[in-house]
Amino acid sequence: MSAVVTGVVHGSPAFRNGLNVGDVLISVNGHEINDVLDYMFYCAEDRLCLVYQRGSEKIEKIVLKSEFDDLGLEFESFLMDSKRSCSNKCIFCFIDQMPKGMRETLYFKDDDARLSFLQGNYVTLTNLTDKDIDRICEMRLNINVSVHTTDPELRCMMMHNRFAGEKLKYLKTMADSGLMMNCQIVCCPEINDGDHLQKTLDDLSALMPNIQSVAVVPVGVTKFRDGLFPLRPFTPGEAGNVIDIIERKAAECLEKWDTRMCYPADEFYLLAGRELPPTEFYEDYPQYENGVGLLRSLYDEVEQALEDCETDLPERTVTLATGTAAEAFHKMLAEKIMKKLPQIRINVVGIVNRFFGETITVAGLVTGGDLIDQLRGRELGDELLIPKVMLKADEPIFLDDLSVDDVERELSISVRASRNDGFEYLDAILGI
Repeated sequence: MSAVVTGVVHGSPAFRNGLNVGDVLISVNGHEINDVLDYMFYCAEDRLCLVYQRGSEKIEKIVLKSEFDDLGLEFESFLMDSKRSCSNKCIFCFIDQMPKGMRETLYFKDDDARLSFLQGNYVTLTNLTDKDIDRICEMRLNINVSVHTTDPELRCMMMHNRFAGEKLKYLKTMADSGLMMNCQIVCCPEINDGDHLQKTLDDLSALMPNIQSVAVVPVGVTKFRDGLFPLRPFTPGEAGNVIDIIERKAAECLEKWDTRMCYPADEFYLLAGRELPPTEFYEDYPQYENGVGLLRSLYDEVEQALEDCETDLPERTVTLATGTAAEAFHKMLAEKIMKKLPQIRINVVGIVNRFFGETITVAGLVTGGDLIDQLRGRELGDELLIPKVMLKADEPIFLDDLSVDDVERELSISVRASRNDGFEYLDAILGI
């Protein structure tokens, strides 16, 4: 395979050595260039023998540069080829239980090991070959793995993929080569919880220290499951049992390895009606992006922000909208803020998810339509605050394609979105 050059950075080593847009990069130091990982790995050296095609002419050129400096070539796509999609039909897949008619990008199932290394995505390993794993080990690519269970037969059933069980062997191959992995388990009641969860955590802990962390997250169940595998949400008691299994294993790992390794998602504590663990439980928050420790981190940061904030502030009333799962948590934070700043009024509203179904309770899946329907006619105060996870990463659009402007127009109020950062959260409440 080869890659067509679509841009050459001005002043870069490639620019100084005369490479042009339209050249086709074939190999670097004798290694065929198939994608961005080949390009990054083989172009890291300080002396490069480039082979590229220009029209009908094949050119070989020696390029000298500083080690690890970028060669300066650009290609049509970030990966230099198309993303690898998922070959599984997982019983818990959230994409399969979304309604029709949403924007096309929401239906793409990514399962690309390159994006796992470059962007932290999770992969199932099912579409990888021995050759792929050899390359991952050679390039020292630490990746994130969706494990779900280490029981081969159960993994095949849960993923609807007959190769899913045998691909578990790659975990040991990568661990033996010294790679570090983060893992996740989507936990489903009466399927991979209980004894199955215990076995999975035991098996993963046997690969320590190369398993850096494991997040256990509860399955999300929408109302769009006609024809799909029968699943249901966790009951409070079942959520508590999951927490107990994980916390016991975490204590064992802490004693043996000086790290807890495994963590329940915040949602389990909310489901079980239990207090969040103390700050030290989360160590350096290795599974923050998986919803592990977000609320504890936010609480601690709000406390810090309150210690230093000005108290001579004007009166202000805001409405803070969130998912129903975290409503009580945000009300508790609001009470803490209003106790120190009595001139500030915070109305916390848990938005019931009519779009996906009431079993979906997290803030990140609240839509603009549900905000409008449930807040219309209320006295909202000076500003409506929402968590930024409700919006598309690169623009102010909700999952139902309504915009922040739409919500502002329909509710006749300014909307402010803030990150899961206690200082930004308090600034938004105070109108700073």
